[in-house]
Amino acid sequence: MTSNIYRSLISELRLASPNGVMNKDSLVFKYIASQFRKYKTTDQQLCKAREEMQFLGITYRCYLKSLRKQEEIQKHFKGSGERTVKATADMVGFKLPHDPK
Repeated sequence: MTSNIYRSLISELRLASPNGVMNKDSLVFKYIASQFRKYKTTDQQLCKAREEMQFLGITYRCYLKSLRKQEEIQKHFKGSGERTVKATADMVGFKLPHDPK
């Protein structure tokens, strides 16, 4: 379970980086790897640290994924100024009544 969290967290970090590349020399990668190594082997009597690390990993992964999706949504629905009534109706799925001339 922990390795899945680690891989998905690194994957989300790669997607969040400006150039789309996360190498093993970056400070973020080194910090996350050290934290996962630090809490990899704990006593089963005191497993609070392991569970806390899993919770933090899942939380950060969720945060990064949500940020990425929010940026995608903003980019998709970004306003381009004033729209016509027809364009607005088409966007929300309505049809305009025809003028009976």
